[in-house]
This record gives sequence, structure tokens and C-alpha cells, in this order.
Amino acid sequence: MEEVSAEWLVKELQVDTVLVLDCRSQQDFHSGHIHGSMNVNLPPLLQRRLKNGNLSVSTAVQGNHMKEKFSSECAYKSIVMCEYSRYDINANNSNLLTLLYNKLVKDQHTVKILSGGYKEFCCLYPEYISSSDTTADANQLTAGLSTLNLVEPPTPKLDDVTPSPAFPIEVVKNLYLGNAKCSMDCEMLLKNNIRYILNVTPNLPNHFEGSCDVPITYKQIPINDHWSQNLSAYFPEAIQFIDSGRSKGYGVLVHCLAGISRSVTITVAYLMSKERMCLNDAYDFVKKAKPNISPNFNFMGQLLDFEQTLNLHERDSVTPSPCMCKALDQCNCANKRANQMFFMTPTKTAPTYELEPLNVR
Repeated sequence: MEEVSAEWLVKELQVDTVLVLDCRSQQDFHSGHIHGSMNVNLPPLLQRRLKNGNLSVSTAVQGNHMKEKFSSECAYKSIVMCEYSRYDINANNSNLLTLLYNKLVKDQHTVKILSGGYKEFCCLYPEYISSSDTTADANQLTAGLSTLNLVEPPTPKLDDVTPSPAFPIEVVKNLYLGNAKCSMDCEMLLKNNIRYILNVTPNLPNHFEGSCDVPITYKQIPINDHWSQNLSAYFPEAIQFIDSGRSKGYGVLVHCLAGISRSVTITVAYLMSKERMCLNDAYDFVKKAKPNISPNFNFMGQLLDFEQTLNLHERDSVTPSPCMCKALDQCNCANKRANQMFFMTPTKTAPTYELEPLNVR
């Protein structure tokens, strides 16, 4: 690991040969940061994906403009990383700065650590410190959004969606995850007793609405799969809708266009709320059923906030999530003990299940 001084960094900034990655919180970054630096931030779940090599560093860079700048310049510029004060990269292997540093080194970038961190740099070179103007940021964001196409095509071509032979996926009993084609498959809906459909798109039609042959209760959430969308605002009514169908013994299909982002986000939120699963556990549970899920980064952030709202983030990591596997021989949950078998019984006080030891002679 190579450390560089504040003096060295100033000289490099003057000739524009470095990219500075600031690993402090967004609030601290907006209060003051090295001129031209980029704020990097990731929720814990995505940090784990970064550690496993399944995420690019640019994903952590905040702001589309800065993401583009990093992606286009990181190949030929040195990268300087900083925390608030002097940082020992060997002290914490799970810290975001360490994870990013290791990933950048693995990708063969030139990476350095700012000795003394932001605190020392700020004291020595206050003229190189900028603060974010909230009003200016808002105006810049509005101007940026005006050039983007945030609307999905008015009539999406469902044939262009890559079919998944496994759709629909029964995540838990009577809760199905699917795509747009599933919502139009009458035979499939009848076969799985699906009478409730949650359509998480702004413009895909509710295909059987008003049909006497296939009586379906619909709910539509008009959200695009884009970082600017607030899907979490619909979590309560989506959860209530799913509960309404399942409580009557009907199947509930949650779908978007491709079945990998918006519908997955709603499904994960439902498991967090109703099964008291933390975000990591709920995400992994759905991923086990459908490996290619990929909620967009902003939706993951909203799920992280939802986790805090539900007070699940303080959950004892030793306490396992409820087992919802459909059969014992398929159970790979963390609460499955070696050489011990369980059976599931409903609790008397809540609509969940308890695991009780099964004595095998």
C-alpha cells in the first residue's frame, strides 16, 4: 500500500492526473470535500457482492456524471482514496475503503491512500475544499433529468423479453414471482390458482381485467425501473395486497417486465415485513429461488432504509430467519442443524411457523 501526502495530491490535482475517491458518508461529503473528488458509498449487501467480485467499483460512485467520469478516466489516472483521518488498510478487511482498494488493485489500477485523510488535507489546503450547494445540486439534477428518457416504451414488445423456463417462481406458499409473459398465460394462472396479480409497471396492461373466464384482482404500481423512482412509497399497499390474496388461499403473482428488478424488490420487501427477515436473508432467500435477480442500485438502497424502519438491522446475526422451505430434504437454511431434523408447526399467536425438533429413532 502506498500513502501520499496532501502536498503531493495538490500538485497532482493541479495537473489533473488523479481521481479522488472519498469514502466518508454522503452527509460528511456534502458538508465539505476535496475539490473534484467523488463520493463512494454502498449498502452492506452490495459491499458483500463487491467483496465477492460481483460488482464494479463504478457502482459505488455517487452521481451519474461522476460514474461516467470515473469509468472513462480510471484506466489512465492514479486513484487516491481517503477517509476522514489516517486509515490503516490492514486494520479492517470489511471496511468499504479496504474492499474498494482490493478490487481496484485486482483490476490493475494505480491506487494510493491519502496520508492523514480528509481532516489533515482540509487543515493544510482549505482553498481546495468544496461544499455542496443543495439548491445548485437540485437544479443540476433537474437539468440532467430533462435530457434522460425516464419512460418505458408505451407498448413494450413482450417477445423481446428473454423467457425464463422457471417462471413463475413460487417464493413462498402462494406467492409467485414472474415476468410480463406470465401475467398473460391463462393456463399457468389457473394451474397455480393465481387470482391476484400485482403489476409493477406503469404501462403494461392488466390482461384479464374484467374477464369473466379468468376472474383476477389487479393492483398496478406505476414505477419504471430507474434510479429516480421511489418504489418504497408503495411497499405498504403492495404488502397488504399480497397478504389479502394469500389469506384467502389464492396464489398472488408479482411481476414487472423481465421479473428481475422491480418485482424482486417488492418480493424482498414482503419477506422482510411479514417474515421478519433482514435484507441480506430476504435477498438470499429470493436469489436461491431465482439466481439471476438484479434489483437496481437505488431500489437496494430503499430496501436498506426499509430494513431500518422495521428495526431489522439490529437483529442478532446468530438468530436464524424463519425457515420457509417447502420440503425438509430441500432445506438449506442457516437454522438447519447438522444431523437434526425438524418439522414446521404454525404458532398460536402469529401467522408464522416455528421449527420443532423431530425425534428420529
